[in-house]
Amino acid sequence: MNVTLLEIIDHSFHYEMENLCRVFFPNDEIKVIKGSGSCDGDKITTALVKNGGKVAVRAAAELSGREYSSELPATGEDEDEQERLMAVALFNILTEATGYTPKWGILTGVRPSKLMITLINDYGKQGAYGYFTEKLLVSGQKTRLAMAVADAEERIIKSSAPNSFSLYVGIPFCPTRCSYCSFVSHSIESPGAKKLVPDYVEKLCEELSITGGIARDLGLRLESVYFGGGTPTSLSAESLDRLLYAVGNSFDIRSAREYTVEAGRPDTITADRLEVLKKYGISRISINPQTFNDEVLKNIGRSHSAGQALEAYNLSRSMGFGNINMDLIAGLPGDTVESFMTSVDTAAKLAPESITVHSLALKRSSGLVTRGERVEDGNRMSAMLEYNASKLGESGYFPYYMYRQSRSLGNMENVGWCRPGAECIYNVFMMEECHTVLACGAGSVTKLKAPRENHIERIFNFKYPYEYINRFRELVDRKKLITDFYNAYKI
Repeated sequence: MNVTLLEIIDHSFHYEMENLCRVFFPNDEIKVIKGSGSCDGDKITTALVKNGGKVAVRAAAELSGREYSSELPATGEDEDEQERLMAVALFNILTEATGYTPKWGILTGVRPSKLMITLINDYGKQGAYGYFTEKLLVSGQKTRLAMAVADAEERIIKSSAPNSFSLYVGIPFCPTRCSYCSFVSHSIESPGAKKLVPDYVEKLCEELSITGGIARDLGLRLESVYFGGGTPTSLSAESLDRLLYAVGNSFDIRSAREYTVEAGRPDTITADRLEVLKKYGISRISINPQTFNDEVLKNIGRSHSAGQALEAYNLSRSMGFGNINMDLIAGLPGDTVESFMTSVDTAAKLAPESITVHSLALKRSSGLVTRGERVEDGNRMSAMLEYNASKLGESGYFPYYMYRQSRSLGNMENVGWCRPGAECIYNVFMMEECHTVLACGAGSVTKLKAPRENHIERIFNFKYPYEYINRFRELVDRKKLITDFYNAYKI
């Protein structure tokens, strides 16, 4: 693996500068140092230069034997503006050096649509468009995407009341671990996981009961329920039945506008499991092939075929599920622009109510990263996502929510596309942090949103299933913080 040295001189903007370097060099190790250093390979320097009363930002690089530099004047002592200008200077030299111009410019944040909503409220649509394109160097195409998502999200955000909340239930088990995954999920087939499941389900039912009681005492209104993971349907039909009963017994689900279960892996979708989901009125399921290329599925460690994904979809339709989401991932190892296009075409032809398209993210603890596998460059990622947007737009889908992950290839986005009326409101509530999400299960995080304020507090559950089981009484004590939080505000 190539190592690129990033020098940070007289400024504290190392986080954004490192993130921007990763956009251009996804297969390199970026070694960050404060001050000057020496190396035998590539080197990038970012510096805040003060000369008398004048301040400038400077970016320079020695890459593959060539030198690049850019310096911009920075007026005043506004650190946010200095950071923006330094990112612009770095962007200038890296686009010249690599021949790649990232579509999102210097914008590396997780929630571009949330920023767009703020800018529209402050400056209007024209002003927000100008800020994205001129100040952040975002392409017109991505700026229009952010505006479209902002419009769709704002309609959903406004439907949330001060006492609204959503429920997340985490199931940290999967059939196998995918190469790109860094979530805490255990293979359901391993002896250790099989031993944990009964106790995990029992404790989760207890946590649901306790959490439901708190929500009821506080007068909170349930808007949506989301079973995620992991793969919830990796549990047996009997375990699913017990958990879904616990949700209905602990919460007033009559007010819920949406009830989603991530069926996720097609090899876990069976008639008996689907019967359980129907029994409890699940209104939305996800079937996530990720790709319809069998060779790519093998590359990422999936134990199902593209054919099984089609069978699972057809079985779900035949059993009456009328709101199905399918996930695809752009940039998977071994996938080409052409084979990704085929996956998009296949999904669009099936016509699920929504299609969520993710950009591959290089998670530090994933097998993909630890093995040092090489991944797609930004230009090919752009081609994949441009085709996807065109195809899904022509097929009657529109973008309704968006987020980005750290170290996503090409700094690209994850977008939920849906047909009119099929928006997943949980996705918007959770991503835009516009109301409380009470979370149950190992690795889950409760997000408490202050009524009529932007303040957010988090309560973390224990990460690993064995820890969740063994330290359950500590977790129950943390639940008291929910009541303390709401008592500090008047709903």
